Amino acid sequence: MFDHDSAEPDIQYDYVPINKRDEAERPREKLLKHSPAGLSDAELIALIFGSGTRVGGRSLSAIELGQALLRAYGSLAELGRRDAKVLTRTKGVGPAKAAQLAAAFEIGRRVEAAAEGDRVQVRSPADVAAVYGPKLRNLKREVFVVVHLNTANVILGDHTISEGGLAASIVEPRAVFQKAILENAAAILCLHNHPSGNPEPSREDVQITKQLVEAGKLMGVPVHDHLIIAGRGYTSLAERGLM
Repeated sequence: MFDHDSAEPDIQYDYVPINKRDEAERPREKLLKHSPAGLSDAELIALIFGSGTRVGGRSLSAIELGQALLRAYGSLAELGRRDAKVLTRTKGVGPAKAAQLAAAFEIGRRVEAAAEGDRVQVRSPADVAAVYGPKLRNLKREVFVVVHLNTANVILGDHTISEGGLAASIVEPRAVFQKAILENAAAILCLHNHPSGNPEPSREDVQITKQLVEAGKLMGVPVHDHLIIAGRGYTSLAERGLM
């Protein structure tokens, strides 16, 4: 098995230049004539790259390069989880192409996270997960984010207060409330991701949440919830009665 994060993919290329293909098989023409939905994953990657490259002295079309990446990583979802430096380990993918692909995936995450209009009002944990799930679920490191709310529970902003390893984040209560107070937040929400994909709160998660709730009472800035983002799911500690 290939270790995506530590070795170079062992992939085979099929050399068929795009300009040698029938017009109906060229990604750009297909998209303009029909729609993006009609393109294969490899063709979409080819349009992002815009051009092919050379590998071992031979020309490689953008479509073949897209096919090679999909064979190496298995799917678009797996590609989207890799950062640009990892993608450059694939033959034919230099820093420029890796950056193009990483940027395309980030645009997709931001579009998914964007709510209608400029104001996002939090009525339930699902509202929070809809905004922040796409931003956090594919991260390899655990991060702890504080979301600021006004008196109507509208999101004013957020900030990341810690980035940990794969196992845990280091959270200091002072850092959690400092910016919230400076920005006149009426309340806050806390959330962090579990890179493992396990949505269950750890003992440490519950402990720090209770500490933050008590600190919020003293500061006059209540903690409404603490969400754990794990893959496409989430866990609300408030819903679990763990606050």
